[in-house]
Amino acid sequence: MPKIDNKTFYSSAIEMYGITAKGVNWHSKESQNLRFEIILEMLPEVMSDFSVADAGCGFGDLYLYMQKKRRVPKEYIGIDTLVDMYSIASERTGCEIVVADICKDSLPSADFYICSGAMNVLNDFETHLFMQNCFRTCRVGFLFNVLYGDKRSETYNYLTKTKIDKIAADLGVAEVIFRDDYLQDDVTVMFKKSL
Repeated sequence: MPKIDNKTFYSSAIEMYGITAKGVNWHSKESQNLRFEIILEMLPEVMSDFSVADAGCGFGDLYLYMQKKRRVPKEYIGIDTLVDMYSIASERTGCEIVVADICKDSLPSADFYICSGAMNVLNDFETHLFMQNCFRTCRVGFLFNVLYGDKRSETYNYLTKTKIDKIAADLGVAEVIFRDDYLQDDVTVMFKKSL
């Protein structure tokens, strides 16, 4: 069973906060941007050589942030399960947005798969499936941020380094890079493939 109903979780936030960081259940625009900045620091400097799939793209904020920082990829594909997100992200980014369940559906190929926060409300089984599908579909690496630690929550999904390392081992990840020096209870991780 999912930790919570994903559709209700996001739809109620959109209704309450609109097309803002809080509308996709981030604490603030500043914390969302800090997570995006860490993602950019872990990606190649020249993104124009690479394609990116944004797993759980929400409103397309990651793409807009990449645009602002002049780090736009060769191709950007947003993926989200919610039709509301699809419509908003399509309009805001002008990029290809796909409606898909990342845990179950066939995914478009990309050099990098990126997920910022979309796994925070999944259960352990769904998290493993999500990571597995993203890592198997990417050509270079899967970069994600999640809530970090051994806290128990009825709503949120916290992962420990031990859990992340075990998933990486199960998936045959060639290299795992951790960044946990930017926000309390948050980690950004790169699963790299051997090239």
